[in-house]
Amino acid sequence: MTRTARTFRDRRDAGRVLARELTDYRDRAEVLVLGLARGGLPVAREVAAFLHAPLDVCLVRKLGVPQWPELAMGAVATGGGVVLNDDLLRGLDLSDDQVREVLERETVELHRRERAYRAGRVPLELTGRTVVLVDDGIATGASMVAAVHSVRQAGAARVVVAVPVGPAKVCRTLRAEADDVVCATTPADFHAVGQVYDDFHQVDDDEVRGILDSPTVSDESG
Repeated sequence: MTRTARTFRDRRDAGRVLARELTDYRDRAEVLVLGLARGGLPVAREVAAFLHAPLDVCLVRKLGVPQWPELAMGAVATGGGVVLNDDLLRGLDLSDDQVREVLERETVELHRRERAYRAGRVPLELTGRTVVLVDDGIATGASMVAAVHSVRQAGAARVVVAVPVGPAKVCRTLRAEADDVVCATTPADFHAVGQVYDDFHQVDDDEVRGILDSPTVSDESG
């Protein structure tokens, strides 16, 4: 489902609003929540608390074009989920070796961050579970698609994409990848995820670790 334009004070506020859209998944033993690091974790914590579900992290790294690193040619997620923009790759005439080099480099960084965030904790078992993937918003959807592929490869029985904001067209496209898509607001004039947040500070590693170290299986919102 989608909702028309609204704004949020910060990621925690967005998470509380988003959680109410996910009531059907509350108090279900098979449900767990994965927050896309880093910005998705504060949102995901609120969702997990409301749903009474375990929380874990899902790491996604953008694959930047070698000459222009800010231009994404795809994404790679925890567990090896990879999405590539084939049209862009053809247009830039990139070789397989160039793509492989970027993928290997970003995979190394992804593994480093995962070790840092987990501090030795074993990832949650996804086999047979309903996995709610949460981010602070989507723009192109590439990172979320990589995350969906990753959790399916890990054995998830059902995958739910949940975000506070995104373009309506991208939210519709994601329905071909996920079993359910919940986007709390879809601004007609969407141009960036941060446009609906009063506070959209950059989430750092310490904030991610703090969220993962704190209990979440509770209902702080009443």
